Order: sequence, then C-alpha cells, then structure tokens
Amino acid sequence: MRRFLLLIAGLGMTLQAGAQFNMLGGGPAKPKVTGKISIVVLDSLTKKPVDYASVSLLKVSDNKSVNGGVTDEKGKLSLQNVAPDQYKMLIGFMGYQTKTVMVKTTPEKPDHNVGAVYIKPTENTLKEVSVTGQKALIENKVDKVVYNAEADITNAGGDATDVMRKVPMLSVDMDGNVQLRGSAVRVLINGKPSGTMANSVADALKMIPAEQIKSVEVITSPSAKYDAEGSGGIINIITKKNTAEGTSGSVNASAGTRSNNGAFNLNVKTGRLALTTNLGVNHAYPQRSSVVSFNESIVNGVTSTVNQDGFSKWSRVGYNGSAGLDYDMNAYNNFTTNVKLNSFSNGGPGSSDIWVNDNFSRNIRDMDMGFKNLDWTADYRRTSKREGEEFSVSAQWSSGRNTSDFSNRFVASGVPDVLILGSNTGKNNEYTLQSDYVYPFNKMTTLEVGAKGIFRKINSDYDVSAQDFDYNQDVASAYTVLGFKLTRKITAKAGLRTEYTKIDGLAGNTLSFDNDYFNVFPSVVLSQSLKGMSTLKLSYNRRVQRPSLFYLNPFRNESDVFNPREGNPKLKPELTDNIELGYSTFIKGSVINASVFYKRTQDVIESAMRPIEDNKNLTTYANVGTSPSVGFNVFGSYNPKPKWTIMANFGLNTYEVNNSSTGVNTGTLLNYNAFLRSAYGFPGGWNTELWGVINSPRRTFQGKTDMMYFYGGAVKKEILGKKATIGLNVLNPLNRDLNIKTVNNTASATQRTDIHYPLRSFGLNFSYNFGKLKFTQKKTVKNDDLKKEEGQGGQGGVGGGMGGGNQQQ
Repeated sequence: MRRFLLLIAGLGMTLQAGAQFNMLGGGPAKPKVTGKISIVVLDSLTKKPVDYASVSLLKVSDNKSVNGGVTDEKGKLSLQNVAPDQYKMLIGFMGYQTKTVMVKTTPEKPDHNVGAVYIKPTENTLKEVSVTGQKALIENKVDKVVYNAEADITNAGGDATDVMRKVPMLSVDMDGNVQLRGSAVRVLINGKPSGTMANSVADALKMIPAEQIKSVEVITSPSAKYDAEGSGGIINIITKKNTAEGTSGSVNASAGTRSNNGAFNLNVKTGRLALTTNLGVNHAYPQRSSVVSFNESIVNGVTSTVNQDGFSKWSRVGYNGSAGLDYDMNAYNNFTTNVKLNSFSNGGPGSSDIWVNDNFSRNIRDMDMGFKNLDWTADYRRTSKREGEEFSVSAQWSSGRNTSDFSNRFVASGVPDVLILGSNTGKNNEYTLQSDYVYPFNKMTTLEVGAKGIFRKINSDYDVSAQDFDYNQDVASAYTVLGFKLTRKITAKAGLRTEYTKIDGLAGNTLSFDNDYFNVFPSVVLSQSLKGMSTLKLSYNRRVQRPSLFYLNPFRNESDVFNPREGNPKLKPELTDNIELGYSTFIKGSVINASVFYKRTQDVIESAMRPIEDNKNLTTYANVGTSPSVGFNVFGSYNPKPKWTIMANFGLNTYEVNNSSTGVNTGTLLNYNAFLRSAYGFPGGWNTELWGVINSPRRTFQGKTDMMYFYGGAVKKEILGKKATIGLNVLNPLNRDLNIKTVNNTASATQRTDIHYPLRSFGLNFSYNFGKLKFTQKKTVKNDDLKKEEGQGGQGGVGGGMGGGNQQQ
C-alpha cells in the first residue's frame, strides 16, 4: 500500500486545489467575450504579400504582449480569442521598418478587421526588426531554447531527423539517435511519450514529416514539474495540431534511392469542436552492408579466435496514424482526446564466412523485428478569470507488442548443417494518471503543484518457456514549483520533485527480484536580463535514468551466436546532478547561445563484454561506476542577407568513468560534435541548403566507436502560389558508404567490428498545404522516466546480428 501513499497525497492536493478553484478564481465562472483581429501585411513598393512577417499584439495600458503570430503566404494573419481592450500592433520583418497600428475592440464589437497594412523596405535593417525576425526562428526562454521549425521553409520534404540536425545543441548520428551535449535525452511529442519513441527513437523520428512539426523545445534545465528522467535533458517536439475555423491540411511525399515517405494531415474546426487526423507511411529499400568482425576470448587460459566476413541486407516498412478531438465546453473548460497507432518492422537476410580457429563454415541467417503500439490520451483543462490560473487532469494508456525472430544455419563441408532458431514476443501495458494546478499570486509569483502515477506491466515470452520474463514497475510522484522575480531583471524558478519507485519481476523459474527506492529531485533556475537583448542563466537540477526493458531483459539473444546479448534485471538507476551557466544574446541580427556545464552521474549504465565460453563474448549491461563530466556548447545563427542564414553549433565534453571497487579508471577523454548549415532563398521561390555534421569518436569504459561525418544539401522550389513545394535532397553524394569501426577490449576478450553502411542517397520530395492552421498547446501526460537503448530496434534485447544496431535505416 505504501507505494500509493505519495500518489494519493499528491492527487489529493491537486484535486483539493481544483475544488477550491472558484474561491481562488474570484467566484463562479462566467462566459467571457472574446473576438479576433485580422490583418493583411503588404510590401509598400511592390504591393505584394509579405509572408512570415511577425505581428505582436500589446495592451496599451501596460504595454504587455498578449498575442501574436506570423503571416501566411498571402500576408494574412488572424489573432483569435482576443479580449475587448485597446491594443497596439507591432508589424515587422527583416529588411523592413517596424510599423505600429492602433486597434480597439469592445464587447459589442469584439472582432476587428485591420485590413491591408503596408510596411516599408529599408536598406539598413533596423535592430528591432532584426531581433523580431530572429526570434521567429530561435527563442531563448528561462528554462529552454525553442527552434521554430515552421519558420524554416527549407524543412519541406524532410522528416524529424532532418529537423533535429538543425536544432541548437543537439547532435544526430547516422542512425538518427539524438544526444544533447554528449548525453542521452528523453524525446517527447507534444509533451508526452510515444510507444514507438520508447521502442526506437531513430525509427520514430523518421516517421514524422518535417511539415508536421511546429517547433522543437530543448530543455537543458527541466524544472521539477517534469519527470526526472533524462540526464542530458528533454527534447519536446510540438506538432501542428489545431486549426482555425474551416478545413485545412497537408500532403507530403518523397521518393528516393534509399527510402520513400508519405504523410497526410487533415484538420477541421467548427465552433467549439476541432478534429485532427493524420497518416504517415515509410518504406526503406533493402540496404546491403558489409560487416567484418573479429573476436578473441581467453577461457581457462585457452585463447580462441573468430573471424567473420559477410553482409546484412536490411529493409524497413512502417506506418503511423492518429485521430484527435478538441472541444471547448465553454470559455473556461476544455476536453481533448487523441488515439495514435504506430507499426513498423525491419530486418532481412545476411550471410557470413566464418573462421573459428582456422576452421571454416558459413552462416546463412535471417532477422525479422516488428513493433506495434497504441497510445490513448484524455485531458481535461479548466482556466479561470484570473490570468494564468489552470487546473488539469490527464490520463494515458499505452499498449505495445514487439516481436523478434531470427535463424542461423551453419554450413560446413563434411558435417550436417546446424540450425539455431530464436523467438521473442514482448507485451507492454502502461497506465498513467496525473493532475496539475497553476496559481498565479500576482504578475511576479506563480505556484505550480501536481502529482502523477505510472503503472507498468511488461511480459516477455520466448520460445524457451523457462526464459519468460515478467516485469512490473510503479512510479508515484509529486512536485511543487515556485516561479518569482527577485528583481526587475532577475527571474527565478525553484522546485522540488519526489518520486517513489516500486519494481518486482520474475525471470524464468529461478530469478526473481524486488526493489523499491525513494528519490528527491531539486531544481532551481536563475535568469537575468542584460542590456542588448542578452540573458544570463544559472541552473541546477538532479535527474534519474531508470533502465528500460532492453537493459533489464535476461533473454539471451543469439542472432549472432559468437556475440550474444542479454539484459541485466539487477541494474540500478542512474542519478545525475547538473550545473549549467548559459548566455544568449542578439547582436545585429545574429543569435548566440553559449553554455558551460558540469554533471556527475552515479551508477552509469553501459554495455559490458566478457568471455563466457570458447569463441563467445557475451555483451550485457552493468552499473560501471561514477562519471564526472565538464563541457561547453556554442550555437550561433547569422543572417549576412535577409534571405541567407548561416547556423553553426559546436559542443565539447569530457568522458570519464571511475569505480574503486572494480578498478575501472578510463582517464579523461574528450567527445565533441559540430554542425554547420547554410540556407539561401533566391527570387522566384527558390531555396537552397547545405549542411554537414561531425561526431567525434564515442567512448565507453571498454572501447570506442570511430569518428563519423556526413553531409547533405537540398534545392526546393515554391509552386502553386506558394501552397506547394517540390525539391531535391542529397545525402553524402561523394561517399557511398559510412564506415563504422568499433573496438572493445578487456583483459580476457577483444571484439572488433568494421561496417560499411550505404548512406549515399538522392530523393525527390513534394509537399502541398491547403487551408490555414492555428496552433495551440495542450497540457498532457508526460511519461519520460525510462532509459532507452540507442540505435537498437526492439525491446526484446536484440541487436539484429552483426552490426544489427546499425542496420535500421
């Protein structure tokens, strides 16, 4: 019963807050009158529409911004839910003078059509216009950096992986795995997890068309309001969901030499009801990768060696779909529900020539992995007449099923064939309930409280019943966050989160485990506004990463019989303390964001290799020690001309693991990543883009993976009155393969792999948008508390055979 005490106490606190809502809100809710303000922005010389012009709506009484947005391809913008008052509109765009228009609305006439407003070009870009234009692409907030993907028209035709490569501070490897300053991150979609994302981040990102992404939030210093998972931080992808009155949507398609993608998105809103639906499909052609590996193991003083030379030919196919409903019951109450289905499979045949201590054989193998997941969410939100006050209750159910099947047939002269088969089916059910309450005492101070319960039940069944694995995990949490201003220029946000975790499981008929632990996670952020649109930020937080099924599952996967893999159900969670000092500024049209940080992680989870018998090296997972790390990151964006953007990012951090009880001491090593991008818009709707990525060697306590680099470009043309885009993308045109070399060493074992993966590709893309979207963000369930395996395609603990973790493109 005690595992529910924290949840019950927290829920009682927030539900009681909801019960007192009328008292805090100043009395019974009454419908309030709101209207809309419409405007068309035109060039004063050409009389043509100015798209992506920034419009801000400020109250005349206190000069406070209350609404805003950017114009569409026709120069139009409609600001919704505007309360009657006197306003001034600021209209600006890079290369134009800022213009102010006075607007007044009344309860009797809440709607106001400003009509056509002409803005004047200028040769010398005004400072305030430059700042406005940059903020439409990159925004720096007290606890996060926001990349507004919808303002970057070169994203057309790509997927979420392409978008991530352009986001400040992130690095993306060739598999599509995302890191923030050298550490794993939790990736959310609209503030909540996805079953597909939990299984494979790389595959999930490839299933999201870039045109569906509104923005990407990089939360380096999450407050106590967020689940404490993710040592590196949190990435939150905000998609284009809600619409204005009428019907709107988009169609996207791409065909190439490596993969094909398609997506359809439809939004309908009438009155208080909004409906959204989308469907996406993906198919990657079989890619033949050459794989060479070497194993050496020493068992009982006898040395054995295995050389393998072969290939894998993997393909991938998948689809995703969702349907959502958003209903405003009245001016203060809102209900939202959404159902999402994801399905994909990958795998394929392969063959290897094998020399075991100079004895030759051939392995003909096949691998098939599949995953299906259903996510259902329901959210109720209530606001009041007090600006900023909000109470919400959210629920989520996720159900997933993943399968993994492999076969190995060994053929050798003079002996019968040997056939090894393996099969694993995993089932996951997860139930979540959370409640949140926000109360602004005044314009300077805001209190946030909430509670949450997550209940997980996982079953993993194998072809050998004695290896069945049942796993239960319950997490109860509660938090309090207080945001306030210390001075006119210094803002603070301090919070405390408590989490109680209860774990029990049964592996086969012999191994059972029962573990529970209680953690406290403080967080604090101080932000000071400086002159010249600059901000200085200091933060501290504690984070946790619990191992997911991939790390825990004791099933031994022998898709590569000489390099089997298995999980470790006795793993402890990682605990990380983070300190960060950040600085951001706008200088004559340029954006600069720099930060230095220190973090210390206890019980680091890494893969660990050891010999188990002649010719076999087993890879499992272990808490290898403590890892202190320091580093810095610098991001810059510069516009030499209004339609030319140069972006660059460089990050560097130290890697070190120490464990006095086991004698592990890696010494201090360096990891780095660099990204450079140039995008230029030509007259006539032509846009070009070039980019490149370099990732340094990736270290572990037993070895490393060599440096990787890749690059690409795109040419896109706006057609059909700027409603559609057609373009050509290219990836690594001068290099057919990406060479991936990995070496792991211990005193009694050596493992080397050399993979040549075909990365070069050319693709044609088309996108078409109809209607006009209006975006809002809803508060939703955020389950982001499990450490997931990177670059692996299944929860059953499979690596896809030799180099399987790199064959999912």
